[in-house]
Amino acid sequence: MNRKNIIVVLVFLFAGTLLISGCVQNEKAESPVNKESPEASKGGENMGIQNIKVFSSAFASNGSIPEKYTCDGQNINPPLEFEGIPEEAESLVLIVDDPDSPMKTFTHWIVWNIEPVAKIEEDSIPGVEGKNDFKKIGYGGPCPPSGTHRYFFRVYALDRQLELKAGAGRKEVENKMIGHIIAEGDLMGKYRRK
Repeated sequence: MNRKNIIVVLVFLFAGTLLISGCVQNEKAESPVNKESPEASKGGENMGIQNIKVFSSAFASNGSIPEKYTCDGQNINPPLEFEGIPEEAESLVLIVDDPDSPMKTFTHWIVWNIEPVAKIEEDSIPGVEGKNDFKKIGYGGPCPPSGTHRYFFRVYALDRQLELKAGAGRKEVENKMIGHIIAEGDLMGKYRRK
């Protein structure tokens, strides 16, 4: 009788642990830069983070990314445009990632200290580049191993420039961003290899 009760309790504990760890992992994938943290709203004087509209002349929101901008084409960055960058913005950060990657969210491009401009040109280096998950500095286009993946072009307006050396990783960049994000937005495109 005692042994049976112990087994039931252990099964419930194990199931609870799995449930909690699943919730924690999902939250990490959905919030790349702790935007809900109290520090994140300091720059906006507790009025919240403003919204930036991100779009591209190369593909529509939720549309297909042309092969030219992928590992199957020229592997160059697409043109991007922004609306709603706050006047007080000192710099922009751009992070391109694939949350559908099998192991973890895969980072394709990290750029910081971008001038707060309305457009990033195709095949350009608009700021200081970090190391992507291909273990290279610069842009690495969509290259899904199978199926259709989503690619997010995320832009953040900051109230400062970031003091980081070229080649820094995503975690380093995001840690420096905490408390300095005043606006953000993203554009999602999809790609499937033939």
